[in-house]
Amino acid sequence: MPDRTTAPETPHPHDTRIRSYVHQRVRLSEGQQSAWDRLWSTWGSEVDDVVASGVWDPTATFGRTAPLVLEIGSGMGETTAALATAEPGIDHVAVEVFEPGLAQLLMRIEQGGLTNQRLLRGDAVELLTRAVPPASLDGLRIFFPDPWPKRRHHKRRLIQPEFAALAASRLRPGGLLHLATDWPHYAEQMRRVVSAEPSLRPDDRFPLRPDGWQDRPSWRPVTKFEDRARLEGRPVRDLLYVADHAPGTGDTRRVTDYGREYPRPGSPPE
Repeated sequence: MPDRTTAPETPHPHDTRIRSYVHQRVRLSEGQQSAWDRLWSTWGSEVDDVVASGVWDPTATFGRTAPLVLEIGSGMGETTAALATAEPGIDHVAVEVFEPGLAQLLMRIEQGGLTNQRLLRGDAVELLTRAVPPASLDGLRIFFPDPWPKRRHHKRRLIQPEFAALAASRLRPGGLLHLATDWPHYAEQMRRVVSAEPSLRPDDRFPLRPDGWQDRPSWRPVTKFEDRARLEGRPVRDLLYVADHAPGTGDTRRVTDYGREYPRPGSPPE
């Protein structure tokens, strides 16, 4: 879960885009600082550096060709690491601005011996817009983004029509966009946005219930945060939509490894 704060940020003087996050420097714990010092150079990079280099090459980063899932807002990394552990045949990239969360995820990577997880610190929209080629992602996950509950801050919410179009364009045909939130108003907004995007359609593996929502897939871990939300009376909503468009001209990835086709992220095991 991303850092939830509603304090407005000071934008760059030449950048008018409204961001969905506030970057606040938070002191790392002793263990987090140790993990950062030892592990960041191996598993982490800066979004600004990726964008400036003009190169988005996950195959080189991971040393293999495999399906690629991008997670926006990995928070403290509990779900992120659990899914990377459960999906060793899939490469996972987590984009986050909250340094303690990134440091905690580094600790989880070390503890789990994960080799299919990489971290990026910075603006995920900037990464998608300027570095990630069209039709190059097999999955895009956004779990519990900042709800910006005050009405005057709703414009800061990440899931807007422009973002939905961008996300769909970066997914390969059939690639999965998976959203989850515990804020009812934001859930309704998310559903309106993704259902209105012509390049997205509900994942037929998770059909819409009569109430218009989809069931949580069994492979998405339930965190302590989510349990607390339910106890506080906030139902958790999942939205699982797939990209339904022609392949993008900028696609540089394959979804096979030595002739074996991998399942879509979240597919039941064979």
